[in-house]
Amino acid sequence: MSMQPLRMAVVGAGPVGLALALHAAQQLPTAQLTLFDARAADADLSADSRTLALALGSVHLLKRLKAWPQAAAQPITEVHVSQAPPSLQASWARPEVWLRASEEGVAMLGAVLRYGELLAPLQRAWLAALHSEPQRLRSAFGTAVKALTQTRGRVQLDAGVAEEFDLCVVAEGGVFAQQARKAIRHDYGQTAWVGNVELSGATAGRAIERFTRHGPLALLPLPGAPGAPARAALVWCVPSTSDPVRELTDAQRIVVLNHVLDDAAGRITAIGPLKAFALGLNAEASLVDARLVRIGNAAQTLHPVAGQGLNLGLRDAVALVAALRAHRDPDAALRRVAWARAGDRAGMILATDFLARSFTWQLPGLGTARGLGLAALQAAAPLKSALARQMMFGRR
Repeated sequence: MSMQPLRMAVVGAGPVGLALALHAAQQLPTAQLTLFDARAADADLSADSRTLALALGSVHLLKRLKAWPQAAAQPITEVHVSQAPPSLQASWARPEVWLRASEEGVAMLGAVLRYGELLAPLQRAWLAALHSEPQRLRSAFGTAVKALTQTRGRVQLDAGVAEEFDLCVVAEGGVFAQQARKAIRHDYGQTAWVGNVELSGATAGRAIERFTRHGPLALLPLPGAPGAPARAALVWCVPSTSDPVRELTDAQRIVVLNHVLDDAAGRITAIGPLKAFALGLNAEASLVDARLVRIGNAAQTLHPVAGQGLNLGLRDAVALVAALRAHRDPDAALRRVAWARAGDRAGMILATDFLARSFTWQLPGLGTARGLGLAALQAAAPLKSALARQMMFGRR
């Protein structure tokens, strides 16, 4: 076999692409890495105010990469999952599950922060690594990749000038409505309304997942200033064809939300502008296609019901680097990562797909059945702990 250093291209300098490039630079000390992204390196990253929910395993990875913006993140210390009426209504059991960091012996289950606040330290860490090893690491910001062609165990990448790499990792995914069709695809006919709210009576560090007859509704706690109202990121999923949110005023939206949410969430007192996103499943059957690898949203775009899309992508990145470190032969490494990631990917795809589709089923007693399931899970401590561990670290 050739003893030449591995030449790897990473396409996409979002959180997953940058985390992969940094992790590979640390763990594969002889590999030659080139990072491509169409945006300029000096673009204003703070302008992107999207909210990200990071599992504890993702937080640990970012700390190892020295790219964790602790001051900008809001730890999640507990999660309340509940079913809105019509549902189980009984004195002996409530349709809810509480997941608490204290019960799992950890400081937090995960954290919430802005997209730009995560991306900026990752990019700074990558540029610092680039400065320290310019012969081995290279960036091509402001450079769009026009084509990828596989030939003779290599990947030819055309970004204005054709280059050959031993393998190429695509980590540039985009949102569901803008993506080309993948092997596994389903349009849920749902819209996610995303924005920020202010609350009174909210518990710091508490995330809310409320199952309603229209779809899931989530509140993710945001960092706040001392003395300021509590803030949360809102993800409100509703049917696209009979959208009950679009024509409402802000005041009406507040009334509806407070009617649907229970006391565990507190009371919404103000709401900011909301943006609408189409929801669907769009996934590759495998991460690996010969010497071309897709990770993150490029491999799987999921319904946000579990908030696990980014975390799944970061686990993809870690597994890929581990396989490349363990196997000198890239083909053996890629076979390994395709096998190693299959269970975690399939489990998360199936779980989110089932939950998302269930909100479109018009079955008598479905809400009651879902409520019974939540009550049973709350009563089964080992199963509840296993769920919490799955959400924190993925399938192991």
